[in-house]
Amino acid sequence: MSKRRQPYTRSEGFTRFREAQRERLPERLPRDPSKKLVEVYVEGYEDVAFWRGIFDHYECGKYTFEINVPPREDLAKGKKVILGMVGESSPYKLLCVDSDFDHLLGNSNEQSHLVNNTQYLFHTYAYATENFLCYAPSLHNVCVKATKNDARIFDFVKFMEEYSRTVYPLFLWYAYSAFLKTENVFTLLEFKNAVKLNYLEVSDNGRDTIAWLGRQVSKWTHILEERYESLPEKLDLFEKLLVERGLKKEDTYMYMQGHTLMDNVVIPMLNAVCDKLKLMNVIRIDTSTKTGVALKNEMSNYNNSLRPVREVMLDNDAYKGSPLYKELKRDIEKYLEEL
Repeated sequence: MSKRRQPYTRSEGFTRFREAQRERLPERLPRDPSKKLVEVYVEGYEDVAFWRGIFDHYECGKYTFEINVPPREDLAKGKKVILGMVGESSPYKLLCVDSDFDHLLGNSNEQSHLVNNTQYLFHTYAYATENFLCYAPSLHNVCVKATKNDARIFDFVKFMEEYSRTVYPLFLWYAYSAFLKTENVFTLLEFKNAVKLNYLEVSDNGRDTIAWLGRQVSKWTHILEERYESLPEKLDLFEKLLVERGLKKEDTYMYMQGHTLMDNVVIPMLNAVCDKLKLMNVIRIDTSTKTGVALKNEMSNYNNSLRPVREVMLDNDAYKGSPLYKELKRDIEKYLEEL
């Protein structure tokens, strides 16, 4: 009589499942031995595609780049993990991080000094990768890809410059709070709520929206000045530091927290503009000479061609005209010249 096999425990079953999955993993293609591999480590999964797009430009006969998250068994990720790898960095092991406020803060604290002066570490200059995706001159192209309508009904560059000048006073308060290493002065949640767009009036290029936002900023500025009577003078000195590091009022959006910018400002703005662009196309189709099934098919074909704004935004690579991207490009090219 054959012995009855004992059932696997849950832990054993999971272990066997993982081993089976590993066996099914595809093998890497053999690397060209004539090219030197440069490993590039980034903060998280969402950064892999961005930095791949950056280093794509520098793939050449001599080098090939491979972008990965930190190679840790505990799967820990993030900026602190990357900065903890500084001692391991080398010409063939690069580290890439979001600047956050470190570029603007220069050498004013230990972390900022590390980010700005580590030889084989590259940073975005903008607050984060999301800020590049939101680069104003690229946003019309995002709308075209999302709606298949190339009509220019909104000046994104002008609006984002006006938006930046409007939120600038509150940006200084939040940046100063970060400089003090305390959010007690002006929390991220307060900053988000103060600078987000609850709506966008597309007509007059968002003039009414900017006017409403200006009132919100004035209220918050008054609250903060009353709450911290001794800080405005120190804030003026802090502003001079940021201006010396390249901050301009009209570019403030490139230095504000990336997710706040994308989720609370740019995507709502793009959705409002794209709704108008889609409506223009729908009306054009609906008022055409087509009728019946032909009209229904035309409308169906158009709707099937549409893409969600967020999806298009994540694929946006038209930020390479940005002055801050050119700073990053300069750093990478200097590294390659010395390699």
